[in-house]
Amino acid sequence: MVAVASSEKDELRRVLDDDGKPLPGVRVPNIPDETLTRIFDVMMLTRIMDDRMMRLQRQGRLGFYMKSIGEEASHFAVAPLRDGDWIFPSYREQGAWFWRGYTIQQFIDQLFGNEDDPVKGRQMPVHHSAKWLHMVSISSPVGTQIPQAVGAAYAAKVMGKDDVSMVYFGEGTSSTGEFHVGMNFAGVWKAPCVFICRNNGWAISVPSSTQTAAKSFAAKAVGYGMPGVRVDGNDLLAVWQVASEAIARARAGEGPTLIEALTYRVQGHSSSDDPSVYRDPKEPEIWERKDPLNRLRNYLRHRGMWSEAWETELWERYNQEITDALAASDHKRAPGIETMFDDVYEEPSWNLREQRAYLMAQNRTKNPHHHG
Repeated sequence: MVAVASSEKDELRRVLDDDGKPLPGVRVPNIPDETLTRIFDVMMLTRIMDDRMMRLQRQGRLGFYMKSIGEEASHFAVAPLRDGDWIFPSYREQGAWFWRGYTIQQFIDQLFGNEDDPVKGRQMPVHHSAKWLHMVSISSPVGTQIPQAVGAAYAAKVMGKDDVSMVYFGEGTSSTGEFHVGMNFAGVWKAPCVFICRNNGWAISVPSSTQTAAKSFAAKAVGYGMPGVRVDGNDLLAVWQVASEAIARARAGEGPTLIEALTYRVQGHSSSDDPSVYRDPKEPEIWERKDPLNRLRNYLRHRGMWSEAWETELWERYNQEITDALAASDHKRAPGIETMFDDVYEEPSWNLREQRAYLMAQNRTKNPHHHG
């Protein structure tokens, strides 16, 4: 088994420099070419989707959106997982959803909460859920998914399966009780859980420096009896490498790992946020030079696996698919009001059936925004 602890002086695992060239003396992970090109493809989709949806939000066509620009490489810690492994995402891992098979149409239907929304209009935009992809519902309150991920991982262990759970959260979440409880149980139970702390520098407007007195977020792992690894979260190859090692450890029964993916939130926390109020405007410029998409593009170019024509084709195809999905969603109704009684229990109870019948018997007012 490959040791997870870093031997580098700065304790930050890196494979690529800022220009996408392998650093001298590093071990480059053996990722199949078709996997690398697919990761770039999905990273492009994620960047295009974020740009298009944010513009829609600014035009008043979409109520809320959260971008992940500059953080996309961290999404692909999920790439070495098996389809049967469970992912407990935070609200800034769009690439992980698309990687697993969530479609552009499903993504957009969820944002608009229409009749084809996989969660039936019950969540605010960007709060997806896809049981069929083994991806658990996104929650706005931070950290709620951490104990759930540990519980799912431990359940797999008890059942004799070698499934792994992976859970994402921001560095601000390390200040919650759920983080402590989840990490503590995972360490005690040796749960096959991989914790991905996406340290993008800011918890909304709160900087990392006021979040912890620890040397790093990865350093917290030792107190829970597990390895902590710091990785350059904008280096796709390094993210793959440390995630693969942590997944292998978990699957082999050696317990959990905390990965701190050091990245940067180039823009605001969400469409409701103005970062110019609380941070130096020069700060994002420094990080834009470390852009994960540029670094992967340059790496593929060095390998002879990228061409401008290919990227142009991706850009045109995804923009068209997004345009088509938006046009389709414009003609979809809101979810039927009776669906609010679904999924409370496996079978509706007598009182729910009674309430549903009462509601459906009421007169309907015409909704001007309701098609049909």
